[in-house]
Amino acid sequence: KKAKKVKVKEEILKVLPIEIKEKVKNKLDGLEEIRIRVNKPVILQYGQAEEILHYIVDSAMILSILQNICDNSIYAYQEQICNGYVTIKGGHRVGITGNVVIKENKVINISYINGLNFRIARQVLNCSYKAIKYIINLPENTIYNTIIVSPPGRGKTTILRDLIRNISNGIEDIGFKGVNVGLADERSEIAAMYKGIPQNDVGLRTDILDNVPKAIGMKMLIRSMNPKIIVADEIGKEEDIDAINYAVCSGVKGIFTAHGSNMEDIIKNPILNKLYNANTFELILFLDKNREIVVGCDRRNLGGKASNNA
Repeated sequence: KKAKKVKVKEEILKVLPIEIKEKVKNKLDGLEEIRIRVNKPVILQYGQAEEILHYIVDSAMILSILQNICDNSIYAYQEQICNGYVTIKGGHRVGITGNVVIKENKVINISYINGLNFRIARQVLNCSYKAIKYIINLPENTIYNTIIVSPPGRGKTTILRDLIRNISNGIEDIGFKGVNVGLADERSEIAAMYKGIPQNDVGLRTDILDNVPKAIGMKMLIRSMNPKIIVADEIGKEEDIDAINYAVCSGVKGIFTAHGSNMEDIIKNPILNKLYNANTFELILFLDKNREIVVGCDRRNLGGKASNNA
């Protein structure tokens, strides 16, 4: 924990102005977000709790912070800025708000930056063990096609990241040998790439396409890297269905996540419903409010028929 705290200091505090740095440096334990808004006080977020610092930020300071984040070359980070965030060393993501400039239905710039949100990266190792016992198909040394579903904020991305690491490295305790994993990391949330290097441990056999639409990334990985397992976070578009079906028809297994609370949400969602009715998923797992695993649909040994619990 001490080493991790030191890294947070080095990676985040160095881009903050001295006025904010001095107020934050002794408040890092359990810190999840630093919210900085123009003409507003800085707010530190600790789970559901928050602390408001008595310091008002102006526009010039926000621009100065953004320049520090972008190594004094905002132009070089323009594409990331247009996606609404920049990833800094350590995998920490800085969300950006301001005046969005759109041309031909595409974001080409965010000007008059008025807010920054530092989301502090914390990889939780071995948090996926409760899910692994369902997902691993040990006799065939692979996995069951799985989707993990929960409302935002319950940790499905954190669990997915740890699943990738374990599946890629192998799990000696149960005799599972590591396999090649292809990760289409559209929002840079899983591997947290910084200058081409993953800041999170996603395993030694994991190939990553970063900042690419999931559907495009999945197909590229299947064609070029021969993965045994494909992974993508928060599926939900028509093109995602096509890519997942392409993977399944290519003999590639998959683990995905999506937003929802129960099986009713899956059935009502027009995109997920198509995958559900096509028996694409052998296993649907939910995270309850206590972040415990609940099996919603189990087709692993039912010949395509569903056993619904959630």
